[in-house]
Amino acid sequence: MSEPVTAAADAQRLRSLRRAKLGALSLLVLAALVDLAALLAQRHGVGGWAGYVRAGAEAGMVGGLADWFAVTALFRRPLGLPIPHTALVPTRKAALGESLADFVGTHFLAPDVVRDRIARAGVPRRVGAWLSAPEHAQRVTAEAAVGVQAAIGVLRDEDVRSVLGEAVLGRLAGAQLAPPAGRVLGQVVRDGAHHGLVDVAARELRGWLEANEELVVATLAAQAPGWSPRVLDEAIAVRAHRELLRVCRDVEHDRDHRLRGALDSFLARLAEDLRDDPATIERVEATKQALLERPDVRSALGDLLSAGRRLVVDLVGDPGSTLRVQAAEALSGFGRRLLDDEQLAAKVEQWAAGVASYAVGTWRGEVTALITETIERWDADEAGRRIELHVGRDLQFIRVNGTVVGAVAGLAIHAVAQLLL
Repeated sequence: MSEPVTAAADAQRLRSLRRAKLGALSLLVLAALVDLAALLAQRHGVGGWAGYVRAGAEAGMVGGLADWFAVTALFRRPLGLPIPHTALVPTRKAALGESLADFVGTHFLAPDVVRDRIARAGVPRRVGAWLSAPEHAQRVTAEAAVGVQAAIGVLRDEDVRSVLGEAVLGRLAGAQLAPPAGRVLGQVVRDGAHHGLVDVAARELRGWLEANEELVVATLAAQAPGWSPRVLDEAIAVRAHRELLRVCRDVEHDRDHRLRGALDSFLARLAEDLRDDPATIERVEATKQALLERPDVRSALGDLLSAGRRLVVDLVGDPGSTLRVQAAEALSGFGRRLLDDEQLAAKVEQWAAGVASYAVGTWRGEVTALITETIERWDADEAGRRIELHVGRDLQFIRVNGTVVGAVAGLAIHAVAQLLL
């Protein structure tokens, strides 16, 4: 909140507080005037009713004054007198800050409280209902695009090349690539994650062979020795082309094909060598260093990053770009899935609860410390003034209630006394 807005809000609170104080004081003055009028009437012998009025008015004055003292003692010393246990907020603001921080940490920032609140709030449903509306998904995409543009747009090509040279390439030069690459490759082979790529490669190679039969046959025939008859060369080339197609089809559809097994064995050995074989690791590192030291490689990487930066800026900046449109459609579709898919909604709710619980469990101390430190930094009188501005108006109703309740109680006590005497 900006400073002018805060000052205007404080000025409005101050006016409301003054009006409330004036109202409570006016009621107290009214009780005093009623008491004085009843006293004069009693002296002139107008009747017994004056005693009832005096009793109610005096009790109302006592109740109003007592509550005035209690409310005032919270923020300052009544009439400036050094009465013990007054000006509680200024003199005990540090203890109040610690109590407030402890209360917030215990009752608002406890992991169990946050989990229960998220479960009862139905976060996935609300998010899904909001995101499923296309205009909301487009709004999220637009806001994200602004952030991406701001983050990437400030970088110049020189900055990108500097970051590439000092950070990326520097880290690559100092880090061994072979062992982590071997661990990743080994996990890929164990999980069979490369089988899909083999399927694609076999399918694409088969399609290329089918589409370029004449080229393949001519290329194979051209490799035959000069003394071989041309008819025989072409026949062998056609047969070789057919065999290549058959092998591609077999590899594509047979997960247990021996070529797949050979490839798995080769990749497994390569992963092991990358992890543990010093000679292989040394060769990889030497190749990496040689590439990184080449000026043309550095220049090409810099050009690639610069082009990528400009492309991203252009794509996110165009509301009609494929990236923005597909991102908005994906968000809207995700919102609809949250509404329709119970399992997905449950997973998202569990994830949100876990993240929130981790956040409050990790940062609760920092949040409560912020409350304590902020209150400790306040000036004592300023702390009393700030708190009074926010709650003082409501506290004035205590004074009003004290005056009214005191008057009723005094009247009742006087009436009971008159009945008993």
